[in-house]
Amino acid sequence: MKSFQKETNASLSLAMRLLDVAMLVVSAIISFYIVFERFDLSEVYRLGLTLGVVTMSLTFHITNMYRAWRGSSRIKEFAVIFFTISFVFMILAALSVATKTSILFSRLWFGTWFLWSVLSVGGYRFILRILLSELRKRGYNQKRIAIIGEVDSISKVLTVLAESPWLGLRPVVFLQTDSNLAQSIFGLHERQDVSSILDDVKNDRVDEIWLALPIVKAKKLELLLNDLAVSPCPIRYVPDFFGFDLINHSITSIGRLPVVNLSVSPIGGWSGLLKWTEDKLLSAIILICISPVLLLLALGVKLTSPGPVFYKQERVSWNGKRFGMLKFRSMPIDVEKNGAQWGNAGSKTTTKFGAFIRKTSLDELPQFINVLIGDMSIVGPRPERSEFVEQFKDEIPRYMQKHMVKGGITGWAQINGWRGDTDLKSRIDADLYYIEKWSVWLDIKIVFLTAIKIFNDQSAK
Repeated sequence: MKSFQKETNASLSLAMRLLDVAMLVVSAIISFYIVFERFDLSEVYRLGLTLGVVTMSLTFHITNMYRAWRGSSRIKEFAVIFFTISFVFMILAALSVATKTSILFSRLWFGTWFLWSVLSVGGYRFILRILLSELRKRGYNQKRIAIIGEVDSISKVLTVLAESPWLGLRPVVFLQTDSNLAQSIFGLHERQDVSSILDDVKNDRVDEIWLALPIVKAKKLELLLNDLAVSPCPIRYVPDFFGFDLINHSITSIGRLPVVNLSVSPIGGWSGLLKWTEDKLLSAIILICISPVLLLLALGVKLTSPGPVFYKQERVSWNGKRFGMLKFRSMPIDVEKNGAQWGNAGSKTTTKFGAFIRKTSLDELPQFINVLIGDMSIVGPRPERSEFVEQFKDEIPRYMQKHMVKGGITGWAQINGWRGDTDLKSRIDADLYYIEKWSVWLDIKIVFLTAIKIFNDQSAK
């Protein structure tokens, strides 16, 4: 069984390598037809395509694109595909400039080739993942797991695996290290000692061994690893974090130190660059498009009440950094002479024009300037005033974890109705959900829903 599975995995890896090359070649030919209305590539284009195939094959191999993606996010895989293919085409562009041959190639063909390559490679891999998930649900391509650990931790792992049949991970035996507890777990076969588990591995009844222990049982983990050192099969540790409120937890390494990330920002590395690009491009485009509206609103504020056009509030964003958040002034200049007051937005004194721009959220538009200069993001947890942060950090559980990302103009909490004088704890829960689930696609969804709801929402801050 194990040898068959290894042969299947090797065959799948080879098939994917061939399909990746095929998709690149087909994309180049289709792009050539779109630009030149013929399929027969000229000699220089065939040379460029050959170089592209070699570069992609090497890059995909180096970046481990043919590893097992079982259990990982499909969106994450597509993002890796996008950035890896982008890197391949950057190399091709750099080589053409360095060899002074860029003039020989159509830029339209090159750009079209890139887009078709991303869509075709990402598309067929997406379909392949769906097919593999369905096969695993039906019992094919299964990995048989032996779980060793404390009964409570094992039960939690089994519950998660039972809810995810598409992973194709089938627990078959277990060994409990706290022998005074339950003797039966979900109908699995129980083993009495580690040697029995090793016999299962030797006799091709088990593909992987998982160790499920609380994080405080380091000594027991060490003893088990020593006993299992003779096993050639993969051994994985599933630390018992169940019940902990963690954000973006993962395993990584710093230097030669293995590190468990318990609560960290999801935005860093490639994702950080993607978020930065998203903010800069969108804010610049939006500011250009709405510049006439900004000018009219500025005139409206200036002509209807004395004082400055903008109202600058100190707010707290990423890592507790303070910044001045811009709004069009909607209140008289002395309205907060006795200090800021939380909530009761409807009772706060506004000018007539100010009431209009608050109701329609037009007073928030200058915050795109904050986004452009790097103080905020378009999408993220709504940043709060510094005096209220000091108050809420001790009153609301996990309140400060919202500052793991930049504050945003809009966010998951706002589109779900948690703004203004709504329940603060529910708002924080929504903010933390956004941080845990962050992706570019989630940002796009939030922006789209905000555009739909903004003029219908009567609870604008």
